[in-house]
Amino acid sequence: MAEAHQAVGFRPSLTSDGAEVELSAPVLQEIYLSGLRSWKRHLSRFWNDFLTGVFPASPLSWLFLFSAIQLAWFLQLDPSLGLMEKIKELLPDWGGQHHRLRGVLAAALFASCLWGALIFTLHVALRLLLSYHGWLLEPHGAMSSPTKTWLALVRIFSGRKTMLFSYQRSLPRQPVPSVQDTVRKYLESVRPILSDEDFDWTSVLAQEFLRLQASLLQWYLQLKSWWASNYVSDWWEEFVYLRSRHSLMVNSNYYMMDFLYVTPTPVQAARAGNAVHALLLYRHRLNRQEILPTLLMGMRPLCSAQYEKIFNTTRIPGIQKDHIRHLRDSRHVAVFHRGRFFRVGTHSQSGLLSPRALEQQFQRILDDPSPACPQEEHLAALTAAPRDVWAQVRSSLKVQAEDALEAVEGAAFFVSLDSEPAGLTREDPAASLDAYARALLAGRGHDRWFDKSFTLIVFSNGKLGLSVEHSWADCPISGHMWEFTLATECFQLGYSADGHCKGHPDPSLPQPQRLYWHLPEKIHLSISLALRGAKTLSGNIDCHVFPFSHFGKSFIKRCHLSSDSFVQMALQLAHFRDRGQFCLTYESTMTRLFLEGRTETVRSCTREACNFVRAMEDKEKTEPQRRALFRLAVEKHQSLLKAAMSGQGVDRHLFALYIVSQFLHLRSPFLDQVHSEQWQLATSQIPVQQIHLFDVHNYPDYVSSGGGFGPADDHGYGVSYIFMGDDTITFHISSKKSSTKTDSHRLGQHIEDALLDVASLFQEGQRPKPRCEGLQEEDVGHRCGSLPCHTRGSRAPTKSTNF
Repeated sequence: MAEAHQAVGFRPSLTSDGAEVELSAPVLQEIYLSGLRSWKRHLSRFWNDFLTGVFPASPLSWLFLFSAIQLAWFLQLDPSLGLMEKIKELLPDWGGQHHRLRGVLAAALFASCLWGALIFTLHVALRLLLSYHGWLLEPHGAMSSPTKTWLALVRIFSGRKTMLFSYQRSLPRQPVPSVQDTVRKYLESVRPILSDEDFDWTSVLAQEFLRLQASLLQWYLQLKSWWASNYVSDWWEEFVYLRSRHSLMVNSNYYMMDFLYVTPTPVQAARAGNAVHALLLYRHRLNRQEILPTLLMGMRPLCSAQYEKIFNTTRIPGIQKDHIRHLRDSRHVAVFHRGRFFRVGTHSQSGLLSPRALEQQFQRILDDPSPACPQEEHLAALTAAPRDVWAQVRSSLKVQAEDALEAVEGAAFFVSLDSEPAGLTREDPAASLDAYARALLAGRGHDRWFDKSFTLIVFSNGKLGLSVEHSWADCPISGHMWEFTLATECFQLGYSADGHCKGHPDPSLPQPQRLYWHLPEKIHLSISLALRGAKTLSGNIDCHVFPFSHFGKSFIKRCHLSSDSFVQMALQLAHFRDRGQFCLTYESTMTRLFLEGRTETVRSCTREACNFVRAMEDKEKTEPQRRALFRLAVEKHQSLLKAAMSGQGVDRHLFALYIVSQFLHLRSPFLDQVHSEQWQLATSQIPVQQIHLFDVHNYPDYVSSGGGFGPADDHGYGVSYIFMGDDTITFHISSKKSSTKTDSHRLGQHIEDALLDVASLFQEGQRPKPRCEGLQEEDVGHRCGSLPCHTRGSRAPTKSTNF
């Protein structure tokens, strides 16, 4: 989501003040270290690797094989064809009375070797099967005979009981695309936005790059792809995220929202208790690998590596480079309320605290009248400061307040109990949603610990939200956790009639531990400067959130079109109407079809999209002509999307080539130009991954309303969207108030008009009528009525308060 800003801003050879930093490690050494890091990650989770490493077999299958060999031996049959006798000869001779023991050991060794060979064969077969991407390139709804055969074989080789990391050893490695194809696709992507003169100059640079440098840089990437788990992901994490010296707030973090129209309880402590309990239940399932691996289209597993760092993770600042600190376990959360920090234990001797016990602890914090210490209230603003500044201050803080700092950085996650309400209101629905988004993205600049993997934000009226640090994983991972949390705390755990968590308080629990910070005078100025910078940054962000309810996914599907491509083409039309020109468009898609894959960029502003936009603005064009051009644009977007997902994208390959050129101190004007581009429109779709947890048809209000991120460019927009059920699309738009070229509300109106105009092409010129009037006053009033008390198996919202 927010990665577009980081991708634009990274400069691997520069510090924040512009001074040169030599990447002194030879490129071969860096490739060696990348592979070494990959192997260390495998060894660090040895037991899990054992359990999943035998997948799709199981440890019991060894026992079955050993028993079968023993039975055959008892029947005087030798399935080893003499190998067991050879093994017996190699074993020590312990005397005649141990002759039978030697036979059992020989059978066990032979069974182990045969079992290992079979598992290796299954792994290789499954990896070869998962390397097939023909199914991805087929038309939607159609399945060829080879794909049907492939799917049957995948199901046979996948076994039955899959765990979260079961497929990791069978996933193929991300391929290195042909450098000629990448350059050709790049030139095709920039043709619509460059003048003839600029395009000719870029083409000359590209041909020079292919002739002089491409083959050498490509050779190093091929070498890395054979040695390391992924040829680009570790460099992407290091250079785009961890080496960035910008503030994390707005530039790197993103947010996730609560239910839009309903709040299960107005009791702040109760909502916090259920949410924290649900998050820790998710962690428990994660540790036991009880979360099922994500299957694309129900048949192709995605990489699960990013799940490992959801909890117990902190991004530690450094002078030139941050690092990610991940603990194996943590049995407390860090809580911030009214400028004070607390340590709240999450477990007792009998296990995880109940939701009611957690509510009790949070209520104790809310009732605590003690004031914040001097400068303590604004301490967290340091995590929103430039990374090198925060790194220097943290070194002093670690000496003066080591215990308090460790309690925060070593927590499972960070919880902020805000003193203000948030969410949709009847009085001013549009402004209230915009304020809700700003509160989640930036807060007040000093009430989030931006270094933590995520901060759970609980507002005074019971509304929830997440602020997520981006380096450790991408949005689908935190989104998966968030869906589970909302469904579990609302439907499974529920609330009593008076809005409290179910169960009984535990008076024996100790009071939450107040954390005290001994802040020397020299840190006070740093805190004040960080707070000033954070407030300036947060005050400059212009957020706009609106649910588009005229139509949604179901209408688009009836038109036999891709939902994502439909919205992307509407965004091209909207942006052109807003700015009067086309621009580079960044759409994030995943590459988790491959081991340790992260994301790739879909360049949505294509020649076909521009032709469609021009046709929509040309009054002489007929609707059939516009409709035909729209379908061509959608087909082109789909082909780019599928190519990116299958490892044949443009930007990650060019990025990795650029990094190698920096290690080799080999200057390339073409690569320099590529990585100086500005993405004035950064977009992302937030997927709903666990639809079975929600009843979106009968109760569409009970689904997350998505989230958003900051703009990638000072004069650009950040746009994310989520399909809520079948009939609503919620958009999150951001821009900077300091720019005279952007206005989030203006773009929002253009997006709504563009969606309606595109839909009219498939409705005989008539704009679709809204399912409801979105944020109209009468609709808000209707949603303020009491919600139906429904039961879906064991899931039932018990008491719901709107807004």
